[in-house]
Amino acid sequence: MSQCRTTILNPPKTLTKTSTYSLPNSKFSSISFLEPKPISKPKKYPRINVMATQNQQTHKEKLSLDALTNSSRKDEVFGAIKGSLSNCLSETNLHLTVSGLKSKTRGKVRDIYDGGDYVVLVTTDRQSAFDRILASIPFKGQVLNETSLWWFNQTQHITQNSVVSAPDKNVTIAKKCSVFPVEFVVRGYVTGSTDTSLWTVYKNGVRNYCGNSLPDGLVKNQKLAVNILTPTTKAADHDVPVTPREIIERGLMTKADYEEASMKALSLFEYGQRVALEHGLILVDTKYEFGKSTDGSVLLIDEVHTPDSSRYWIAHSYEERFQKGLEPENVDKEFLRLWFKDHCNPYEDEILPEAPDELVCELAWRYIFLYETITKSKFELPSTEEPIHDRISRNVELALSSLK
Repeated sequence: MSQCRTTILNPPKTLTKTSTYSLPNSKFSSISFLEPKPISKPKKYPRINVMATQNQQTHKEKLSLDALTNSSRKDEVFGAIKGSLSNCLSETNLHLTVSGLKSKTRGKVRDIYDGGDYVVLVTTDRQSAFDRILASIPFKGQVLNETSLWWFNQTQHITQNSVVSAPDKNVTIAKKCSVFPVEFVVRGYVTGSTDTSLWTVYKNGVRNYCGNSLPDGLVKNQKLAVNILTPTTKAADHDVPVTPREIIERGLMTKADYEEASMKALSLFEYGQRVALEHGLILVDTKYEFGKSTDGSVLLIDEVHTPDSSRYWIAHSYEERFQKGLEPENVDKEFLRLWFKDHCNPYEDEILPEAPDELVCELAWRYIFLYETITKSKFELPSTEEPIHDRISRNVELALSSLK
């Protein structure tokens, strides 16, 4: 089997329309990863203790759920969200409107176009969970692109990425690379509701998960002693948990590439936890994807620390709610997942119920709230004067012509 598949995936955009990333390769010491690792072993890298860090960081914002549910900013954008329910970007066909695009690949959220030397990635408003599309969320594509944009810029000291430019609010142009068929899922807490979530497998009796030895006695939403990596294969219909040994034995990645990517994933997550906490949030878990450029560099691709790829909780109320056995105050899409699990079998039912408008609007607001909380910048609502697809087509055409 080849070491990695040549594919085009979806890294988000840069801070300016013509930014180019050019970073030196990071050097990582080798690690032993083929045997299960008890999470109680001494840590190779410093981890963030949420409560201790909260006490030390007096400058950290004490974010409350009230800021999410009853803010004037919510009132300000909620009307625009409701007004855009019927105008979501659910599908694009740039291969029909932009010259030079050779083909289209439809991902769960992104539409991916082959632009010759480059990849054009359009982040749509499609909402996925349980390995299927649940709904379309107003402004979601723009939020994901701009959230990732911010994180890509903030993490250049940790890893190179594949972003070339961002010609549109929903578009990234990226370097082509060979994408590793592995998702690097990093977890700091025992939680989740999907079949591959750590809490689901743990409560079903699994104590050795993706090469990590888990102790008995953990409870839902408990913080792990150290962050752990639980990789999955990038299957077409359903992500499958896999151990580091299996990744190497199956030829999905070389040992050296896996070590470098796993080190980068853990470092990115630790950095993300620190930044999130400074803004009153807990980064609970996330996933990263990596590819290999033509010069052999391991690049970060796809999205980074978005509410689609990550779980966020409000920090200051976590400990008290955990001690009382209450669910953390979350600022992600978990509530929508739970609604579908309560109203259908999202893995097996052929036809799913339609998500209520109030839930769709609430999720759109939460995505905007997270973006503004993390980046400390105001989300710019897009103009409705020009149809979204026309705007994207025009901007991509101009960007590709300038790259020739």
